[in-house]
Amino acid sequence: MAPPPTLVLQNVSFPSGRVADVTLAGGKVSHVGAYKGSAEKCDCRGCFVIPAAVDMHVHMRGGVQSAKEDWASGSMSAIAGGVTVVVDQPNTIPSITSPSALVERVQDAKKHSYCNFAINSGVTPDTPLESMWEAGAMAFGEIFHAPSSYGDAIAGVALEAAFDRIQKLGGLATIHAERIGTSPDTDLISHGLVRSAAGEADAVRTVQFLNRSECRLHFCHMSSVRSVDVATGSVEVTPHHLFLSQEQFDKGDTFGKVNPPLRTEVERKGLWERWGRIDVIASDHAPHTREEKTQDFPGAPSGIPGVETMVPLLMAQVIAKKIDLASVIDKTSYAPSRLLGIPRAGFGVGDRADFALYSKKPRLIRAESLHSRCGWTPFEGQKAIFPNMVVMNGSIVYIGGEFSRQEPTWFAGKGYNVIQ
Repeated sequence: MAPPPTLVLQNVSFPSGRVADVTLAGGKVSHVGAYKGSAEKCDCRGCFVIPAAVDMHVHMRGGVQSAKEDWASGSMSAIAGGVTVVVDQPNTIPSITSPSALVERVQDAKKHSYCNFAINSGVTPDTPLESMWEAGAMAFGEIFHAPSSYGDAIAGVALEAAFDRIQKLGGLATIHAERIGTSPDTDLISHGLVRSAAGEADAVRTVQFLNRSECRLHFCHMSSVRSVDVATGSVEVTPHHLFLSQEQFDKGDTFGKVNPPLRTEVERKGLWERWGRIDVIASDHAPHTREEKTQDFPGAPSGIPGVETMVPLLMAQVIAKKIDLASVIDKTSYAPSRLLGIPRAGFGVGDRADFALYSKKPRLIRAESLHSRCGWTPFEGQKAIFPNMVVMNGSIVYIGGEFSRQEPTWFAGKGYNVIQ
């Protein structure tokens, strides 16, 4: 027997122009068209209703890093930004490089997360990749081609061998491509030179050369036009590389320190010109406390929060007619789902019933209104449109600023062996 309807989104205006009711049941879309029953209804006239986002790149911290963020605070931030699935990166403390660490991370998320989630496996020369795949890792990486905050580099023969093993498993390798120079790293300008745009593009070429086994590659947080142009795998770009540049910060401002670095205004605009080539927008949500970020520049950690502001920033660009809504849906929801093998959220019968409802009136981003534990944002004062309501697994989990925690879904990778 089919599950009964739990919620009906009425008068949904699809990107195609069609207007219809969308009935949700059993965590999926069960019917598209007029509904006359007694299930709970939500009139969506005057709103954008879009499939909720899948953020392929977050660092939910926790454990000894809980002052920065944990599953509860980070996932609430995600939900409040229209994101119902996050893919947690493995450079935690301790790192996710053993099946037991992965299982422990999954249990922590199941217990505390407000949103659905997946978890990637770390990649080192000693990581049992095959066992990680069977334990439910969604993908492998981000694999650091150069060291970054809490991430050790793997390169050369070791990286080539890892690609070969991942390819045989049918997995996806996600790449942090940078090349680090030897000059001093004392401010935002020198940080951008030490981790240069040209070096990033060279790292992309090197990684592709080492991928003789033709493993599927996904390049994380590409920050330069050259990198986007030379990449042959899927390309991910972050909102901070699209909306922020070096020129917007004092050169000693550690709150703009991130890897890869913020680039010049010319480079930032160039990324927008590559909008059609960009496959995925992901936040690289990497929160640190104010105290950590106010250290002297060399000592301050790289990374900025962004999961809550990612889609709202893009929705403001839709209203401004800079980009179209269909492309935002594809880059934040459909494409990540395709790449990862996660059932997609959408308007078709059988699609995952995850949606976000947005008004059409922008407001200014204020850190005090956001939910990340770190308590700050580099996007302060920028225009954004935040969701009024978020639906996950067919149920309302956020409305009018209030959260309703539901049991989250763990999306295990394709190699998951249930009999552990």
